[in-house]
Amino acid sequence: MARLFGTDGVRGLANADLTPELALAVAAAAARVLGERDRTHRPVAVVGRDPRVSGEMLEAAVTAGLAAAGADVLRVGVLPTPAVAHLVGQLDADLGVMISASHNPMPDNGIKLFAAGGHKLPDAVEDEIAARLTDTAARPTGAGIGRVRDVTDAARRYVDHLLVAVPQPLTGLRVVVDCANGAASTVAPEAYRRAGAEVVALHASPDGVNINDRCGSTHLDQLRAAVVTHGADLGIAHDGDADRCLAVDAAGEPVDGDQIMAVLALAMKESGELAQDTLVATVMSNLGLHLAMRAHGVTLRTTAVGDRYVLEELRAGGYSLGGEQSGHVVLPAHATTGDGLLTAMRLMARMAGTGRPLAELASVMRRLPQVLVNVPVSDKAAVVSAPSVAEAVAAVEAELAGQGRVLLRPSGTEQLVRVMVEAPSQDAAEAVAHRLAGVVSSVG
Repeated sequence: MARLFGTDGVRGLANADLTPELALAVAAAAARVLGERDRTHRPVAVVGRDPRVSGEMLEAAVTAGLAAAGADVLRVGVLPTPAVAHLVGQLDADLGVMISASHNPMPDNGIKLFAAGGHKLPDAVEDEIAARLTDTAARPTGAGIGRVRDVTDAARRYVDHLLVAVPQPLTGLRVVVDCANGAASTVAPEAYRRAGAEVVALHASPDGVNINDRCGSTHLDQLRAAVVTHGADLGIAHDGDADRCLAVDAAGEPVDGDQIMAVLALAMKESGELAQDTLVATVMSNLGLHLAMRAHGVTLRTTAVGDRYVLEELRAGGYSLGGEQSGHVVLPAHATTGDGLLTAMRLMARMAGTGRPLAELASVMRRLPQVLVNVPVSDKAAVVSAPSVAEAVAAVEAELAGQGRVLLRPSGTEQLVRVMVEAPSQDAAEAVAHRLAGVVSSVG
């Protein structure tokens, strides 16, 4: 049986895969599992959502499930995922529920869960919740049923928190922010303005159906053009729930998550905030990030793909910065999960504090050309462990002689092997990637 929880909660086509009945059951089970950890009080849950049309339906189902399990519900409305995580801690709640499918198309939706303190759940707790979806325990009645109320100042609380975490006013910067018609459409422009920046808001008029529609962090073209048109210092792109951030420099050139982490790592090393002079990233981060950090005395620790693994490594090692190439960046001193707004504000603060343009700051890292080929196979595990594949990889690594790298990774959801190659030139990367893909295909 397929696992209910994926890499970032429960996700699927709303009202087909992710039904109100399933949402109610997941919420009730989460309230029982997480609420039972402290029996001294009635469990309290924070519930937020992004603005996609199915969010209203699923919010009602989640709220009903929580209340039916005896949990009080604090509804915070449309807010970014990191805002919900923050408010779980600030409001001393036992759990949090964010209804969002992040960067996915509008018809999809998802349920992300947070434990007390705003932390994501380990696999074992998610599995316990899944196992209790059909729990037949008696439900509370009368005064034991959970109460529901709206937190009317939730957005202000979150923005105030962001402003405290920014070390430098953003005065003098003009930024175009693409809100993806998502959860950050109101709070991102407000936060950047309150921090001192001049803000041009793009795709900040959600109507329930236009979230992530040819905009946001997965579609940078309109943002790139707008930055140039408005003579802005930079552009910021969020996804639907604003837990990630990509950037665009004044010339309209993209600045990815690896480059953002490089800029922040050096800024934090300079200020003494970079714990153990260490940055945490996934194996998919560009080799250019490794080379840049090595050149500046920063240790780079790598994890499996997924922000949950970055979070685990950050917590285990006591590190202060980590993230992914996709723009999920975590600053544990200020947030328990990736926060696109916090990332953007720290990036802009570095620009304001140094007086240097983003392109110059980002040039500390040179991105090596990267090619990714997905190869369909019949048995991905057997292919990855095949001696002929290992020999081909070893030969390519010897050929690259430290000026590139190879990563073969079985897909977590499909019968695919992902062949990723980085090399000094695009032509070399493509040639090597397709050569290896041929070997993988012949085995698979």
